[in-house]
Amino acid sequence: MAFLNGSLKEEVYVAQPDGFVDPNPPEKVYRLRKALYGLKQAPRAWYDELSKFLTSKGFTKGTIDPTLFTIRYEEDILLVQIYVDDIIFGSTNPKYTKRFENLMHSRFEMSLMGEMKFFLGLQIHQSPSGIFINQAKYTLEILHKHGMDKGQSIGTPMTTKPKLDSDLSGNPVDQTNYHSKIRTEYQLADMFTKAIPEDRFKYLVRQIGMRCLTPAELEVLAKESA
Repeated sequence: MAFLNGSLKEEVYVAQPDGFVDPNPPEKVYRLRKALYGLKQAPRAWYDELSKFLTSKGFTKGTIDPTLFTIRYEEDILLVQIYVDDIIFGSTNPKYTKRFENLMHSRFEMSLMGEMKFFLGLQIHQSPSGIFINQAKYTLEILHKHGMDKGQSIGTPMTTKPKLDSDLSGNPVDQTNYHSKIRTEYQLADMFTKAIPEDRFKYLVRQIGMRCLTPAELEVLAKESA
């Protein structure tokens, strides 16, 4: 419902929707005053509307991250982070989070999801010991997508003597499928691994690059290097 609050600056017209067609004449169109989901202007219109509202209530917009809004109450602070039509907020004092909740309800129609436990693919656990983030659910979804949810795990880093993939039927290898897996592995690796030496990184890139070649391309390279 968030995008429906944004006011449009441009002239945007839509066809009359089914069930609301004016028979006289039916070829007329509607001019939109507010944004709709699916319009390219909708995210910006919503952000402008929300930003104007928050700054009018004393919030300061971040100079580096304009989607981060802050407000201070003596020794306490309230942080509000915007991501498209999702909002997360927190404060050093619980009473200010409740105040912000009431403030938003007074202006916008919104639903409160409670303590943040899942956001943008991240699972979040908060405790007195700290805030812990993992991607277990996302990882399982990726494994299932590529048919690897029943596979056995192996140690990391990758084996030093990988065998090149080959297509025994002679059909070209689907490179996009493997590229998708590689991108996913990079994203997950960024969450759990430390920085590696440059020579090790270049080695891994070479190994991945070779595995992304088709058997036909490998044969050409072998002949060129002979």
